[in-house]
Amino acid sequence: MTTVAAVDCGTNSIRLLILRREQDGSITELAREVRLARLGQGVDATGEFHPDALARANVIFEEYAGLIDAEGTDEVRFVATSAARDVSNRAEFERNVRDRLAVAVDVITGDEEARLSTMGVLSGVDASTPALVFDIGGGSTELIVVDDGAAVRSALSLDIGAVRIKERFLHSDPATADEVAAAREHVGALLDGAGVDFPALKSAIGVAGTVTSVAASVLSLQQYSRQAVHETVLSRADIDRTVSRWLAQTAEQTAAEPCMHPLRAAVLGAGGLILDEISRRVPDGAVLVSETDILDGIALGLLGRTAG
Repeated sequence: MTTVAAVDCGTNSIRLLILRREQDGSITELAREVRLARLGQGVDATGEFHPDALARANVIFEEYAGLIDAEGTDEVRFVATSAARDVSNRAEFERNVRDRLAVAVDVITGDEEARLSTMGVLSGVDASTPALVFDIGGGSTELIVVDDGAAVRSALSLDIGAVRIKERFLHSDPATADEVAAAREHVGALLDGAGVDFPALKSAIGVAGTVTSVAASVLSLQQYSRQAVHETVLSRADIDRTVSRWLAQTAEQTAAEPCMHPLRAAVLGAGGLILDEISRRVPDGAVLVSETDILDGIALGLLGRTAG
């Protein structure tokens, strides 16, 4: 048996997945956790991690270290994406991770992020190709076009994450019409210049907190259910109605909704705006929600690497 742990550290959330490959080759999920750290707090303006964000992250690292140790994990991979690529105090962040998890931070390239995301998503859903897999993070949004056989046709990362758009454009609470319009213009221009042939797509698959939060709201969940959310199909009307509500209300009002974390509520309108603009461009505006994503890709990659 082999036990592996994957940590995906993004701009908004830090997630853990522990898998065990049994002697018969089957895979058992031992732990799947998500915590909100808002590591991207102020990064767009200052270029560095805020001390409060680092403190929140350290608490999460310590919790995850206990879970990893309890499972007798053989290998751990800590992957950081947009949040850690360009900050000036990256060394302090990496030292914090080493001190608590005894593992180096792997700040992956956009190409590696696309490969791992595709592996994770397609491990859990089936969709017609060419398909757009998109991941709305806190600092960036990844757009991956996948052909038959999980072949990646194109992949790119755009600087339009939920935290980044909130801090750059949506200053009021709730955002004003002018702020929303400016954000939409910026997001739309980047999407239209991304080189994705949106009309040629056969399907679109969305992952990460913004998309899953919309699904939970559409399903009227009182407690979050990964099983209920996975493979939900969001219609254009579902997305428009939910995102319009979030943009029109305060963060406090959004935080009061079921299944909502206060740190996510503050940026959910911005993330929803990105989702809404993608939905406007994909076939029929429909988005298939996947609960498998880059985190699964990281863990499955470790199991593949330790196979035999």
